[in-house]
Amino acid sequence: MLKQLLSTFPLLLIFLCCPTVFAQSPAQAPGAQSPLPAAQPPVAQSPLPAAQAPVAQSLAPTTAPSGPPNITAILEKARHFTTLIRVLKSTKLDDEITIKLNDSSQSLTMFAPTDNAFGKLKKGILNSYTDQQKFQLIKFHLIPSFLSLPAFQTVSNPMNTEAGSNDQYPINITTVGNQVNISTGIVNTTISGTIYSDNQLAVYQVDKVLLPLYFFVTPSPSPAPTPSKPEKKAPSPSGSESVPTTDNVAITASSAMRVIHHALNAMIFAGFLIAALSLCI
Repeated sequence: MLKQLLSTFPLLLIFLCCPTVFAQSPAQAPGAQSPLPAAQPPVAQSPLPAAQAPVAQSLAPTTAPSGPPNITAILEKARHFTTLIRVLKSTKLDDEITIKLNDSSQSLTMFAPTDNAFGKLKKGILNSYTDQQKFQLIKFHLIPSFLSLPAFQTVSNPMNTEAGSNDQYPINITTVGNQVNISTGIVNTTISGTIYSDNQLAVYQVDKVLLPLYFFVTPSPSPAPTPSKPEKKAPSPSGSESVPTTDNVAITASSAMRVIHHALNAMIFAGFLIAALSLCI
């Protein structure tokens, strides 16, 4: 009996000295462990700012390049102005307009005929014009100032154009309400739309080509120069009213002396002849 007590005594001591060991809960099975945060799938992570798609960046509006308005680009964007663009380029007026608008103090208003407007011209008339006439034709569609639609109500007629003087290239503009009427003396039309407008350039659509009166009116001939008074010619030396000159006097005197000399010789010879006949008798 004593031996049994002694054999259980060490176990009792261990139990009393280490109560916390036996108070722990049993270890959980490895499969029951809660998932770690690092084990979460990367899809659920919020995207970083650096990983944004580049497509979203391209949606931001781009700033237009600075510089004067490009008249051909404006007309190309508006469409239906192929013939006008072709004539602008062939006459180099597109470059001239760009140079003019490059100066911020300069401005222009353009009446732009559509392709249908050029199609209404008499067949072959545009090709019959010389390069200079085409140049003047397009400049006749340009006013050397910026005009908004309301400004046409206060203009003075005839208006100045880039083509030249009002006498040769007159253009008159009148308004009825919001309608702007244009007359060249050959063509009557109206502004049918605004293509472009800012504080320097205005481009308005017209449905007819503005033909200048100068192309159809024969210029009046310039006055003949006043004839100058003819200079009084010196009378011919052979005339009855001729004034003897020194040379003429000398020639006349020499001729007279020869006549006198011959006459004296004849008289002397006649004297000798008469004397000889007298002796013979």
